[in-house]
Amino acid sequence: MKTDGLIAAAESVESIKRKARRIRWDIVKMVGTAGSGHPGGSLSAADILASLFFHQLNHRPNDPGWRERDRFVLSKGHAAPVLYAALAESGYFSREELWDLRKLDSRCQGHPDMRRLPGVEMSTGSLGQGLSVAAGMALGLRLDKLPSRVYVLIGDGESQEGLIWEASMFAAQQQLDNLVAILDYNNLQIDGRVSDIVDIAPASMKWSAFGWHVIEIDGHEVPQIIEAFRQAGTTKGKPTMLIARTLKGKGVSFMENQVDFHGKAPSAEEMERALAEIEASGPF
Repeated sequence: MKTDGLIAAAESVESIKRKARRIRWDIVKMVGTAGSGHPGGSLSAADILASLFFHQLNHRPNDPGWRERDRFVLSKGHAAPVLYAALAESGYFSREELWDLRKLDSRCQGHPDMRRLPGVEMSTGSLGQGLSVAAGMALGLRLDKLPSRVYVLIGDGESQEGLIWEASMFAAQQQLDNLVAILDYNNLQIDGRVSDIVDIAPASMKWSAFGWHVIEIDGHEVPQIIEAFRQAGTTKGKPTMLIARTLKGKGVSFMENQVDFHGKAPSAEEMERALAEIEASGPF
């Protein structure tokens, strides 16, 4: 199903949009300073994570191990910069640590490390693992009779992995209605267009056939994202998949819909140009 998403108050939406702009600025600064990383798929998920961390998640940055917290798993772990930016903006650690991305001994490694960085629920690297882990978390929370929910972000290229579909069958079989997956559907992976390599379309029909409640949204429209989370919270007896149509590199004109920036850092000149463009797009 699709939603027009008219639930959030205007001031709440504008606040989340400001957070998303700051997250995008931090992503570009991180990856540009490091000289390596994955800006495209991090930028495409900024509105989703801003909506999640600053509207939806029940969490306590000053108490990362709080038992009743909601969990977020970044399954497409190469998009770590968007997670780090959201965590730092939430207050889990200082923003100054972001500029150490991918440096030796940094807590902000190329892929998230749950042993080192507060707020990271799962160390993710190999594609496809995150949904399985998230499903296990959701089942464990239900067995413990906790009200917490689990959210997991997966990629469209990642959805070519068989492990994703094994986990989807398990989650549906177990009726894990405390599990919400979000598909960052920007149709670009490292080698080109997802639709040209191993097409996952029609994604909505496939996830529905696997027993999930499916909601299709524009992954850059904050009201739609918030409304989809609300609907997921009222769905009983099955997990929810939010199919979020996004634009790779969203927010930086010369990165948008460009496969080269899947895993390429901007040059120093490009970084300054991108930062200035984000700053000009609205207040933080």
